[in-house]
This record gives sequence, structure tokens and C-alpha cells, in this order.
Amino acid sequence: MSNFAARLTFPNGKTLEFAGPADITKETTEAIVNAANSSLLGGGGVDGAIHRAGGPSILQECKRIVAGIKTGALPAGKAVITTGGRLPAKYVIHTVGPIYRGGRQREAETLASCYHESIRTADDHGMRSLAFPSISTGAFGYPVHEAAEIAVKTILRALPRCAAVEHVRLVLFDVATCKAYVEAAETISRASPATSVIFEKGPS
Repeated sequence: MSNFAARLTFPNGKTLEFAGPADITKETTEAIVNAANSSLLGGGGVDGAIHRAGGPSILQECKRIVAGIKTGALPAGKAVITTGGRLPAKYVIHTVGPIYRGGRQREAETLASCYHESIRTADDHGMRSLAFPSISTGAFGYPVHEAAEIAVKTILRALPRCAAVEHVRLVLFDVATCKAYVEAAETISRASPATSVIFEKGPS
């Protein structure tokens, strides 16, 4: 978990790191977050990669969860937890991002909820660390720079309030996405001096 492109450090020592290009299935945080489809049955991108790497036990738990939801689908902005199966991470937190439709259907609010609910779930389970992908910026079409700003702002609000979670990583698939998140972190940290968050570039 030591390689990072940039890091934000809070006065209480908690950290938010940005890494990329990187593969979230290899992360050793206690949990990783899956940008899932509402069916929780796996799919393309990060979702498919996590199911392939983690093995069938993840899908089995997802099926049980979906069976207990009246609509048979996890609503966008919500989060649930399963085993990590064969992954280095012990758990997977599955959240469904919004499909981007021009920003007129409360997509920003839903995207922020994905990050907030995932962190809350990790904290409720006593986890100290978790890693996120860039939610909704692949097939769901969310503009990366807008998504990065929402992700960073939401995590900056949620992390200091956590009783257990101390370390969050954003594990980003390619150079362009990582750059967008690092730029968002630097801009937000400099615009909000009252938060006393320290921004630093990393060695990677």
C-alpha cells in the first residue's frame, strides 16, 4: 500500500492516497470497493475483474443479498459488503454508481452517496483501511474531472468522522484518471485551508 501518486494527510494522522495506474484487485487494504451493477452479478471493467480475481464465493454472497432486496437490485448510491474470496482484501464493498445523463438527474448526489455509504459500511465493520476505484467514470460515462472532485470532497468530509477507518486509497486504472484525481485533491486542499489537510506528491 506504500506506492502513491499523491497523498492528503489529516491533522489526526488519517490519510487519503491516490495511486495509478494500478490494479485494485491486488490491493491489500482490508476492503476494496467494487463499482458494481445493480444486479450484483458481475459485469465488465472493475466489477468483472474483482469477480474473476476473487472467485465464486463473492458472487454467491451477492446472490443472497439481491434475493433479500424486494426489487431484486441494489439501488444506486447504496453499498453492501461481501467476502473478498481469493482477493488479498478480506472484504468487498459493492456500490452502484449513477449512469451519467448530463448531470440533471441528481447524479452528483448519488455518486457522493456511493463514497459516503462505502466508508460508513467499512467503519461499521471496524475496518481501518479501504480502497476505491473511480466510480461511474467507465461505462457509466461520468466525466472524470467532475467525478474526481465529488469523490475527494466526500471522502474529506467522511474520513475524519470515522471511528475505525484511518486510511483510504483511490486506486486508479490509468494515467489520465490518476492525474484528474490528484489535481482535484491539490485544488481542494489549497482552497480549504481551514481543514488543515496536507497535500504531498508521492514517489510514484
